[in-house]
Amino acid sequence: MRLQSYLKNCQLDLRLFAFFFLLMAIYRLIFMVKYAGAMSADVALTEIFQANWAGWRLSLKSAGGFTLLSFLLVTLPGIVRPKWSLGRLRLAIGALACFILTVLFLARFPYYEEFRMTYGLQVFQGWHDDRVAVLGMMVSEYHLLPGLLAAAVITGLLVLGLKKILELPVLQKQWQQPIAVAAGAFVITFLFMLFCRFGGGVSYATGINWENAAVTSDDFLNECVLDDVQAMYRAIQQEERMKAGDIYGVDKEQLKTMTVEQVETALQRTAPGAKLSKPRHIFIVLGETWAQWPLLEKYAPLHAADGLKGLIKEENAYYTSRFMPNGDFTSIAITGMITGLSEVNVRVNYQPRSFEDIYPTALANPFHKLGYQVDFWYGGTPGWDNISRLALAQGFNHFYGYPDFHAPKTNAWGTNDRNLFNALSEHLRGEEPTVHLIMTTSNHPPYNIDLAAEGFDVDKTENLVRELIPSETDPHNLAVEIGHYYYMDKVVTEFIRDTAKKYPDSLFVVTGDHAVRSNPGAQPTMFEFQSVPFVLYGAGVTHDILPADAVGGHTGIMPTLVDLIAPVGFQYDSVAPAIGQYPAAFNRDYYITSHIMGQVGTDKTELLPDVIEADTANEQLKMEPFLRRLRTLSYWLIMGGHNEEK
Repeated sequence: MRLQSYLKNCQLDLRLFAFFFLLMAIYRLIFMVKYAGAMSADVALTEIFQANWAGWRLSLKSAGGFTLLSFLLVTLPGIVRPKWSLGRLRLAIGALACFILTVLFLARFPYYEEFRMTYGLQVFQGWHDDRVAVLGMMVSEYHLLPGLLAAAVITGLLVLGLKKILELPVLQKQWQQPIAVAAGAFVITFLFMLFCRFGGGVSYATGINWENAAVTSDDFLNECVLDDVQAMYRAIQQEERMKAGDIYGVDKEQLKTMTVEQVETALQRTAPGAKLSKPRHIFIVLGETWAQWPLLEKYAPLHAADGLKGLIKEENAYYTSRFMPNGDFTSIAITGMITGLSEVNVRVNYQPRSFEDIYPTALANPFHKLGYQVDFWYGGTPGWDNISRLALAQGFNHFYGYPDFHAPKTNAWGTNDRNLFNALSEHLRGEEPTVHLIMTTSNHPPYNIDLAAEGFDVDKTENLVRELIPSETDPHNLAVEIGHYYYMDKVVTEFIRDTAKKYPDSLFVVTGDHAVRSNPGAQPTMFEFQSVPFVLYGAGVTHDILPADAVGGHTGIMPTLVDLIAPVGFQYDSVAPAIGQYPAAFNRDYYITSHIMGQVGTDKTELLPDVIEADTANEQLKMEPFLRRLRTLSYWLIMGGHNEEK
C-alpha cells in the first residue's frame, strides 16, 4: 500500500515537474522573441539553440525546487499515511508556483527595459530604497495592478490545465518484489534530484549554474539562459556577496599585511598649486541618469543635451567624455562622492564605521581646511537610503531635502528639479563660501513632468527615435525619457548660467550619478550603457585646464577641485588621483581608458566612439593594477582595517 502510494505520487510529481519545466521554456522563448532585436546581427542559429539548451538545463534546478515542495509535503507524508488525500495540496503548490513564475515573467519585461538584464542586484537596491516611492513608481509607471491582475488570470488558466494533467490516470502495478522495487525507486529519486540539483550533471564540474551560464558570445542570449527563478537567485547571491564585500580586485591577502602607516602614505596627496582663483561657491551637480550618449553627435537631432553642449562650447568650460560613475545606482554615486571611496560591493551608508568617524578621504575634509562649509541638496527626502545621516556623519554641515526647503511634493521621490534649484538660488543670498553637492530627481520614473509646457515635443521625438534608433522596442517610452533628460539638462544649465551671472566667482561641476536605465535601443554600446559626462565650468576654466580627453571618475572630482584651487603644498587624503592622472576609471562591472571600454574581469572590450584603433592588451594592463589599488584601499578603510593598530 505504501509502495503503491509512493509510486503514484512520484508519477504525479513528475507531471508537476514537467509542467513547470515546459512553462519556463515557453516563457524563455516568448521573451527571446519579444527582444530578438537585442541580439547581435551576427548571432548564429546554433547560438540561439545553445542558449535554450543551457536554459533548459538550468531550469531543471528551478522546476526541481518547486517540485521538491510537493515531494516533501505530499509524497513523503503519503508513505506514512497512504490513505491521506493530499492531491489538493499538490495542486495548491502548483498554483502558487505558476503565480510566482508568471509575476516574475511579466515583471521581467520592464526590468529588462530599464537595466538591459534580467534580475540582478538592482532588485535589492530597490528594497533598500524608499519602498513607498518604489511602490508608487511601480503602480504609476510600470502598471503593477493591471500586471498582477493579468498574472492572476494567466495563473487561473494554467492551473486549470495543470489540474487536468494531474487527473489523468497513473500507471499502477502489483510488484512481486516490493522491497527491491522500493529500493530502486528511492535510488532513482535520489539520482533524479541530483541531476536536477546540478543542472543536468552530477557535480558542479559537470553541471551548470548562473555563474557559468554565459555560454554564447551574445549578452542578450546569455541573459535569456537564466529563467526568472535563477535570475532572482543570482540577485540573492549578489546581495550576499555585497554584504560580504566580495568583488573583483580587492586583494584580501594584501589586506592582512597592510598597516595604518602604509595606508596613510598611499592616501596622502599634495596640491601642486592653484590654477584658479579661489571660488566663493562650488557646485557639484549629480544629475539623475545623466548618461553621456545624448551628447554624441549621432543623437544630436534629439536635442536632449543642448544645454550642456552649449556650456561645453564656451571658453570657460572643460569637458571630457572619458568618465565613469562610481556604480550603477544613485546611492553608490552619492556615497562615493561623500566618502571618496570606490565601490567594493559594501553598502557604506549602512556600515557602523561610517557613523563612528569621518573617513580621511571624505569630501568635506579638504574643503573645511580651505574655509568652506559643505552642504548637500537633494530633491528627495532626507531619510532616503540613509544618505542624510551619512552625509552629516561624514562632515557635511547641512543636508537639505525637499521638506527642508518647503517645496511641494511633485512625484513619488520628492520635488522636481526646478523647485530644487530655485530653493538653492534663494539660499545663496548672503551665504558663506560653500561647496554644494546637489542630487537631482526628475529624470527618473515615474516620468510626470509636463514636457509640452517645457517646450519638448514628445511626438516629434518619437518619430526621430524610430529613425535614429530603429532597434528601440518602445519609441514612445524612450521619447518620454529623453524629454525628462531634456528637462533636467535645461533646468541645470539655466541655474548655472543664472548663478554664474550673480556670483561670477563660482565653479561648477556637472556629471551623472549613473547611465544605466535609459538606453538608445536594444543594443547600446558599453559606452552608451555606462559612461557619464564630466563638465567643469566657471571663471578661469579653459578647454585645456585639464588634459584633453582626460580619464576620470566620481572619486576623482574632489582631488581635481582641490588641486585646482588649493595653494601649493596643501595636503589632503584621497584614494583616487585627480582627473587626468587616471590610467583608467571603473565601476563595479565596467572600465574606461583613453581608448577603450571594457568589462571588468573579462576580455570583452570596445573602442570608444571617437577612436579608430587601440592596443587593447596594453589598455587593459593600464586598468588592472589601478583598479586593484583603489579597491583594496577603499575596502580596508570601510571594513575596519583602520582599527588594526589603534
